[in-house]
Amino acid sequence: MELYYTFSILIVLASLFSYLNLRFLKLPGTIGIMIIAILVSIGVRILGDSYFPDTTKEFFTLIKSFDFTEILMGAMLNFLLFAGALHVNISDLREHKVPIIIYSTISVVLSAFIISGLLYYIAPLVGINIPYVFCLLFGTLISPTDPIVVLGILKQAKVPKRVETKIVGESLFNDGVAVVMFAVVMKMATDTSFEATFTSVSWLFLKEGVGGIILGALLGYTASNVMRKTNDYKLSVLITLSIVMGGFLVAKELHVSSPLAMVIAGLIIGNYGKKTAMNEETKDYLGKFWELIDEILNAVLFLFIGFELLLLPDLEEQLLIGFIAIFMVLLARILSIILPWKFFEVFKFFGVRPAYTKGSLTVMVWGGIRGGVSIALVLSLPEGLYKDLLLEITYIVVLFSILVQGLSVGKLANKVLKDE
Repeated sequence: MELYYTFSILIVLASLFSYLNLRFLKLPGTIGIMIIAILVSIGVRILGDSYFPDTTKEFFTLIKSFDFTEILMGAMLNFLLFAGALHVNISDLREHKVPIIIYSTISVVLSAFIISGLLYYIAPLVGINIPYVFCLLFGTLISPTDPIVVLGILKQAKVPKRVETKIVGESLFNDGVAVVMFAVVMKMATDTSFEATFTSVSWLFLKEGVGGIILGALLGYTASNVMRKTNDYKLSVLITLSIVMGGFLVAKELHVSSPLAMVIAGLIIGNYGKKTAMNEETKDYLGKFWELIDEILNAVLFLFIGFELLLLPDLEEQLLIGFIAIFMVLLARILSIILPWKFFEVFKFFGVRPAYTKGSLTVMVWGGIRGGVSIALVLSLPEGLYKDLLLEITYIVVLFSILVQGLSVGKLANKVLKDE
């Protein structure tokens, strides 16, 4: 009953905030919901104890009871990644496969080390001393672009298809790399017996990453073949639900990456499955069902992000380092995109010379939006261990990324790409 009570409150609030946004703010749906949630959070922090002490106490208790990391990383992320991948044309990804692979692997690692180095040397200048391993921890959790946020925002931003494919392709795969890297650095920070050797790190990456891809392929092809023999839209919806929910349990048991598994399964069902196993009626119902799931969970996710403000004890004390971190993250994003591109241009890597223009690179840099995945990762840190500091810095960067970059990426794309 407690779970039902909590979920009911979230749906009611998401519906109310969606209405207020459509009626008054008229912003992209998810961003509007987040802004209203932030305003409510600020109001609760300023006025709640004075005017509504009992209600405020209950509301704080409700927010603190949410295990945001488990809810997002353990459940919502799998649904949202599957829903997003289901609508991606695999031939578009194949056309840009080399840059997508590079930007979702090498660029993420490069960005993490750039950010960690900058934070380690700049933080003491503003009176904050952070051991390097925790700077690297921040670098790993803030480097991946959030696939959920990116998919949601780019859908409404009217970014050209060729640029959208690169950004979406990168964001769908880079969180798998980042989560494994985060786990390795976390072990280094908390487990003194762990030796981060090339062999141990490589094995973790292979087990999580390749294992997730293989599991996703098995799930996707199995589901497609089952649907082909039945071709019933109601059963097809149930099968895809079982793939996401059951697939997560299998991935957790095998200790492989469930996000990568859901991306691969979604891509296969959305391409091979639709082509070989579905009639038009099934395609229509399945597409609309997962689009609705995507919209509802995105609304709840951005509601979460807005209300996370209530969990930050002294956000105002970290504003300076938070604003500095914004520029660190943007600089790291620029370098992690530009350097591989230069490598492509000079060496024609694998015989591929991507037709990137300055405009498309600019949109890729600005469209690298951070979101709930970064917040979920930092919330998974044990208490102490600079958790509050890293949480507050992460929250400031995520807010800037969603509000400033998210609201302006469409206009920027129209401006810099109009003559290309």
